[in-house]
Amino acid sequence: MNKVFIIGLPRTGTTSVSVALLEHGFKVAHIGLTKRAFEVADVVSDVPCFCDYPQLDKLFPNAKFVYVDRPIDAWVNSIQMLLTKMAPNLADKTGTFHPILKRCFKQTFGDLKANDLLDETRLKQCYLSHQQAVFDYFEGRNDLLTIALDDPNSLQTLLRFIGVSDEAITRNDTVDFPVLNVGTHVASWGEYKHPNKVNTNLAGPEHRKFFDY
Repeated sequence: MNKVFIIGLPRTGTTSVSVALLEHGFKVAHIGLTKRAFEVADVVSDVPCFCDYPQLDKLFPNAKFVYVDRPIDAWVNSIQMLLTKMAPNLADKTGTFHPILKRCFKQTFGDLKANDLLDETRLKQCYLSHQQAVFDYFEGRNDLLTIALDDPNSLQTLLRFIGVSDEAITRNDTVDFPVLNVGTHVASWGEYKHPNKVNTNLAGPEHRKFFDY
């Protein structure tokens, strides 16, 4: 099958999408930090996809892309919580997070040490800038789907878009996305056990090398 990349920002529901696709038989990496993770997974979400979709588009020319939209006020509240938790580990020199993760957050949210990092107006602009960049890049194309997880039939719409037959959709009686990472919870993916999960740091012939773009 063609690769599928989930390119909504963090806290838009990418974990819920990832878990739903696991349950429909796809191999999913929620965050992909090695070439091998991208090679093995059918679907990759979150970092680095929401930043690197133009590069991934060239590497995987038949891929499909899914932008997850969320009401912006609810998203701001959620991303403020996430950035507060993550900020120490995103620091350039002392932060413990992977360099790709640091790069993606800096590219999206700017200076992560800024005094106004959590400012509502600033974050809304980050969201809208990312959204507009996605829409501009895919304008006139048919390989981008925009969904909101609380819209009726959004899961079925996604499954059809990525090539799941109506028969298979009907056979799997899951009709809605799971509700995960609610409130201050951020670890649902790590806690979820499923044989189709692909390790974020999966090693291959080139060990844990990432793409050279």
